[in-house]
Formats: sequence, C-alpha cells, structure tokens
Amino acid sequence: MFPSGADEEKRTMMSKRLRGAVALLACLVLGACGSATATPDRPVYTWDMTVTVGESSTWYQAAERFAETLSRESGGRMELRIFTGEQLSAGDPAAGVEQLMNGDKDFSYNSTIIYAGIDPRFGAINAPFLYRGYDEADRALDGGATAAYEKLSSEIGVKMLGFGESGFRQLTNNVRSVSKPADLSGIKVRIPGIGMFTDIFRSLGANPTTMNFSEVFTSLQQGTIEGQENPMDVISSAGLAEVQRHLTVWNYVYDPLILGMNQDLFRSLSPEDRKIVQKAAADANSFQIETNRGLEQQQIDEQSKLMTTTELTDAQVARFRAAVRPLYESYEPVWGPAMVRAVSPER
Repeated sequence: MFPSGADEEKRTMMSKRLRGAVALLACLVLGACGSATATPDRPVYTWDMTVTVGESSTWYQAAERFAETLSRESGGRMELRIFTGEQLSAGDPAAGVEQLMNGDKDFSYNSTIIYAGIDPRFGAINAPFLYRGYDEADRALDGGATAAYEKLSSEIGVKMLGFGESGFRQLTNNVRSVSKPADLSGIKVRIPGIGMFTDIFRSLGANPTTMNFSEVFTSLQQGTIEGQENPMDVISSAGLAEVQRHLTVWNYVYDPLILGMNQDLFRSLSPEDRKIVQKAAADANSFQIETNRGLEQQQIDEQSKLMTTTELTDAQVARFRAAVRPLYESYEPVWGPAMVRAVSPER
C-alpha cells in the first residue's frame, strides 16, 4: 500500500522519465554525447534516493557522497535528492523496495533482509551465525555472493550497484543481560518482518514481534516492546541507548546493504552515463563499508558507557549457534542450492 499522494508522485516521476527520454533521444540524434558539460542536448536528471535510517548514519553519509560524485562526474547533469527514514513510503522499507522495482523512485540503500520480505532467497546471506567475522563475509562476497545477488536483484527489476554494509547485528533490551539462549526467554523483541527472524527468536525462547523501524524508538519508550536487534551504526545513530538498558554484542547476523537502482532507468541511460553511475556507486559503497567498520568498535565503546554491555565469547556464541542450527534444514530449500553455495563461508 503506497502512502497518500503516491499517485501524484507517480505521475510526477513518469513526467520526469518522459523528459529524460526526450532529452536522451535528442542527445543521440544530435551526436553531442562526448562533452562532460551539461548542455541542452544532453539529458539532465533529478533522481530520488531513500535510506532507512537518519542523517547521522553511514548510510546517509555514503548517499551524500554518491550524490556529490554523480553531480561532479556528470558536469551537474545528475542531481540526487536523498530522503531519510523511508519518507517516500511512509516509513515502510519493504514498500520502498517495491517503489524501486516499479520505478516510482530511482535509488535506495536497503538491507537484504528487506528484500527477503519480497523474495525469501535474498535472506540466505542473513542466516544466523553464518559468519564468524568480516573476513569470512568478505570471502563469501568476493567468491560468488555478490554475483548471485546481482542476478537475483535483476529478476525483480532492480539493478544492484554493489553492496554497502550495515554490519553485524547486535541485541538490546530492557529486561536483562543476555549471554546464553535461556536469557532471551519471554523478552518481547522487535525483529524485521520476515519469517526467518521470527523463527530464530522463537527458537531461542523470545517473543518476537515485527514493526517498521520508524516505530521502534517510541515503542521501546512506551514499553510496547522490550528489545530490538540492529547493527551498531543503527543502534548508535538512532539513539536507542536512551530507551534501552542492556546491549549484547553477539554478531549473530551479517547484514549487507544493496545499493539498488531501478533497472529500467539504468537501461535507459547512455553507456557513458551508466559508467558514471557505476563509478559513483562503487566509490560510495567502498566509503560506506570503510566508514562503518572504522566506527563499529568506537560505537560499541560509546554505547557501553550508556548500556550494560555483554560481549560474547566464542564458546558463548557456539551455544547460540547450536540452538539455531536446525533452522538451516528448514530454510536451505527456500534459499535454493545456488544461493546456499554462493553465501557459504567455506571457501
């Protein structure tokens, strides 16, 4: 369900695409595509991009860098407007991905978890305790996962312009410190709205519930929920320590971000403009990952001053891994053998 006013927005976007198509046709007819300076016979674009979180996040910082590079490399022909908090879909990231698929917006940073709500195969890389650290995750991405996700994204109308990174997801709550599966018993934890996360937390004895991230802070403040799970960048940038008492660093799910572009829009660009977009995206993703990883330990240290923090040992993580291992038998057929192989850390 699109937010109020979406029909008008859609008409506006269609008009924008028509103007872009006319300009592109003029570019091809007049043969003036060699110049890097904006001219009347070269297409000029105004594009919209969303991120799920706020302006203090590395997602937003990378989106700003993406916008700056697009403008510079295109000679000012490519303008990118950035919207935080999934503003274009009333705070609903899944609806936001559908807008991207349909061409009602142009770009987004979204977790593969959100895409998994549309096609569960996207959730393969978010399997619980799949990777022990970034080295294993990087090997999987370089060894086949990135190519697999590019293909999968194309099937739903999204041009994947590489991976950013939300990082490893951690747990916060207001009930007790969590260091073993039994500690989660009965805690009402907000999770992303896909079945695998429901099954993970139910298998650990928690009481999982789903809601849009835009509602989480208020729900924690009011006691509607008692905990949530997210990467450190999200926990920190959203100020969740104001409404949470306990932090568990357990690295239970690796969470990459797809920098997605509407596929039809990408295909409509000239080869030169495609290269500009791809170059700017690669730079933004590299910047985002480097910044995210550089800040992670700093954010853990900062949040540890605000919440009682438990960093699990390898032995403690092994107990959680054993508790959720039966879920793999249920979900590997859903992900399919190709995706299971692609995300495997055993390379």
